[in-house]
Amino acid sequence: MDLDLNNPALLTVGATLLTCVLAIVGLHVYFSGKAQRAALEDRLALTSAQSSGRRRNFQAIDRRLRRTALGKNLQVRIAATGLDVTPGEFFVYVLGGVAGLWLIASSTLAPFFGPIAGLVAIWGALTFLNWQRQKRIEAFINQLPDLSRILANATAAGLALRTALGIAAEELEAPAGEELSVVASQLAVGRSIDETLGELAKRLPSRELVVLVTTLVLSNRAGGTVVGSLRNLTQTLEERKETRREVGTMLSEINATAYTVPLLGLGAMLMLNSMTPGTLATMTSSTVGKIVVGTSIGLYAVGFIVMRRLSRIEV
Repeated sequence: MDLDLNNPALLTVGATLLTCVLAIVGLHVYFSGKAQRAALEDRLALTSAQSSGRRRNFQAIDRRLRRTALGKNLQVRIAATGLDVTPGEFFVYVLGGVAGLWLIASSTLAPFFGPIAGLVAIWGALTFLNWQRQKRIEAFINQLPDLSRILANATAAGLALRTALGIAAEELEAPAGEELSVVASQLAVGRSIDETLGELAKRLPSRELVVLVTTLVLSNRAGGTVVGSLRNLTQTLEERKETRREVGTMLSEINATAYTVPLLGLGAMLMLNSMTPGTLATMTSSTVGKIVVGTSIGLYAVGFIVMRRLSRIEV
């Protein structure tokens, strides 16, 4: 039977059938890939739980959360801190903290302070992650002179840079040892030195690490020796380490003041409410009182942020 290719109806039916077939195949590939990704995430979570020696909690919430933008952001933040906690666990703990502080503030102070306490709990959780990340960065920076020295000695002995990084991962303690172990694992599966060291600099951003990574990458691209550069860099990193320590000591008073002033305001408010029970509830029962209290809290927050900004000096 001859097919009339000039028949519009026949062409329309054929195009429709082809589109349906392609749509079915596309949906099958999409859901199959989604199932494989979920299975891979489950295996990775199980492997992580076995390596850490503890059972992971809230695994269902963790799987769903990892597929959202919030979960991916939390995963990146937590990975930079080195904490042994999953995004799902952290999310549930933060929700519990928010609910607990909300109830405590509402019952002991006034219902007006419940939402404020919840926001403070969220801010405190994010601040804790940033503090842990900065603490890990500082610890990593303190290990950079030793890292540079090990790399210089290894390359002076004729070892390749990949091998030198593996040796440094075994010799150094956490966090440098853990981070370099990740780098060595990525290099073992075929990734380039430029990519792996660039991701390391993104996870733990600092000027010292950027200088070290740039030195290693440029030397690796040019094919030249890195011994002289690394030894000079080791001395420079030692000097910067001492400078950072002195600057941190001088700014410790400002940091203490930044936290003390808001705590004094909170203490005064609690003391006032304990001396005359119901004072805060009466104060926040009117619109004017809510505006005054909200403005006071905002001024304390602005003062805290300003003092923290003043104490942040890049060395």
